[in-house]
This record gives sequence, structure tokens and C-alpha cells, in this order.
Amino acid sequence: MGRPVRQLPAEDTLPRLLLTLTAVCGEYPSAHLKHLPGGASYIESMVTTLKQKGLLRTYYRDGLRGLRLTTAAKRLLLNHQPERFTPYLTGCSETNRLKSEVPRRLRLHRMAEVLVAMYNAGVLVFSWEKPSVFQPVPPPSACRISQPAYYNSREMKEMGCQADKISSSRSTGVLLTDGGIFIAYNTGPYQMKWEYKAEMRLKVTLQTELCRCRLPSQYMDTPISGIVFASDMGRLDTMVGADSSPSNDRFLQDGSFEHFYFLTCDHNGEAVLRLLCDGELRAALDDILSEDLQPPDPGLPIENDAIAGNIPVLFGYTCDMPRLRRFDNALSIHEKDGLVICFDFQEEAYRRCCGPHVQLQCLDLEACERSVFPSPEKKL
Repeated sequence: MGRPVRQLPAEDTLPRLLLTLTAVCGEYPSAHLKHLPGGASYIESMVTTLKQKGLLRTYYRDGLRGLRLTTAAKRLLLNHQPERFTPYLTGCSETNRLKSEVPRRLRLHRMAEVLVAMYNAGVLVFSWEKPSVFQPVPPPSACRISQPAYYNSREMKEMGCQADKISSSRSTGVLLTDGGIFIAYNTGPYQMKWEYKAEMRLKVTLQTELCRCRLPSQYMDTPISGIVFASDMGRLDTMVGADSSPSNDRFLQDGSFEHFYFLTCDHNGEAVLRLLCDGELRAALDDILSEDLQPPDPGLPIENDAIAGNIPVLFGYTCDMPRLRRFDNALSIHEKDGLVICFDFQEEAYRRCCGPHVQLQCLDLEACERSVFPSPEKKL
């Protein structure tokens, strides 16, 4: 047999996207291939073809399987677009000098999962398509985040000496939207062991760097929220339900973050992420939900988004964990029933986490996507 023909797939194709993601992430988790845009059979065929052409290889060790670029693929990407791939594929960068230790590889996989979720939700994830915010020199005063952009933890650490303060954080990165700052985490199928002081240092550093130094005109008075991704809704129990441990989840429960959202690393989580990124889209959904309800009552000792008769209603579809817990606790204290509106895929987890005073009303996510969400632009 002759040597495989080694040339890059065309721009704006799924094979090119996978090579790009693998370059940026260092190692792409094989189990997460199903979350790429495209059908399962096509994705399987695409990966096989890229391997046959000598552009991708499987790295399997200690029960962990991932995809890595071949030397030939790195050379092609560097020759074709050096301005894009030099930071990832040269020198001592984490994505170039790959390690075999399981904790390091799991970290790469967790970061890749969040990156793909952001990408699928329409967020800018590649360094060459978004403003340079975390370079050592602050961006010009006119710089503004007009489209949601995600900066992974490696990009955040480019800010200079301030990066030393956040080196031990478990965050995968930060999502910036027109009106919000969200620190992102990924617990996967495991229970995350938070390092409280490290995460508080990250929050304070971002408040200083983003809100006061780098983008003060946009974020001066913007509170910082959190997002934690997980493999499935079952992980919610360990964070806000009866199984939660105050010693382990102090970071979530002590009010350090008024809003901390729980999302799954799948299409369901990506749909909620789109709502978090788009205030107008969220307001449109809230308007629909409010049509048969009375306006919220700010005088109630229970925070609410609307009133149904004499029952407080919480729009809980974003899975804001502190808010959900405050609502549940307040209902218990005042021995009053309340209604939480959530998506259908959240129902089972909410029933396990909430007390007997919480009633649930479920929205069909697919129906909401058809009626409320704008048609997504083709993105590869």
C-alpha cells in the first residue's frame, strides 16, 4: 500500500472542525464525539477516514480513550495557518507537550467537553474569532463583548503575574456575554471537591481584572455567576439535594455566588446555555410563561417570578442552584406551597432535590426550541 495522502480537509467541514478542536484541546475525548454536529454514522466514518489519512490517532491508556493529532496533522495545520495554531502546537504548551497521567488527561477531556458545549450553543470559542481580553496588555477602552465568548483557563492565565493567583482553580474557563460573567466548571460523572479559597481567588481576580481594569465600561457593576457542567442531571442531588455535603459544597451554599447554574454536557444543557447567553431570548420565554399568571409580588418573603392564585412561582428552567434552594427553604419555613417551572429533562432531578412544598410544572424542551429559539445558523 502507498503512503496515505496527507492534506487538510476543507474549511468549514466537520473533519476540519474536529482537527481544530483536537489542536486547541490537546486531546479530544472519544466518548464525546457524539456531541459534535452530525449523525453518529457520519462521525464514525469521518474519524476512520482521518485516521486512515494519518491525521488522527487514538491514545488509549488506563481505560481512558482520546484522539490526538499526528505529527503530520500538526505540521499541516502549522504550515497552513501558523497564526492560529502556533500557540497550541509548538513549544511547551500543555496542548503540545501532552502527558499520559490520568488526572492531566481527564483535565483535557473536561475542558474539551465544555468547549464543545459552548461551540454548539453559538458561543465564540476560538482565539482568532473573539476579542483578546486576557493578554498581558489590557485591551483598548473601546473593546466590548458583543457576542458571547468563552475563554478557557489557559487563555485566562495569559494575563501576566495575576495568573499566579488562579493557578489552582478547577475552573475550565470563563464565559463573557453582553451582560454577564460566568465562571465555568465541569464535574463530569464525579463529585467535584471544591477548593474554596482557590475559587474565591479566581472570583476576586476576575472582578479586579475584568470589571475594573480590562472591560470596566461593560462590566463595572456586573456580578459574577457560576456554571457547573455535569454528565447528567443525577449529579444535581449531590449539590443541592438531600445528599449534599455542607463541608464539600460550601462554595455553592454560602452565598459567594448568588447565581450558580447546573447544566449537562449534552444538547439539553446547550439549550439552557443559549438562554443564559441571550437575555432577550430568556425574556421572551418568561413572557410566554407569564401569560396566565399574575405579576411577581416583591413583598412576599419568598422570591418569585410570578404568582398563580396565591402560590409563588419560580421560573426554574435555568437550574440556578442557589435560587432553587432559597425558594425551597423559604417554602418550608413559611409552610407554603410553591410552583417551579422547569424543562421536562429536569423534572426527575428536581423532584429528588426539592421538598414536599414544591410543585413542578414541566416544559417540553423540543417544543420550546421550535417556538421560542431562533433557527441556529449553520456553524462548523
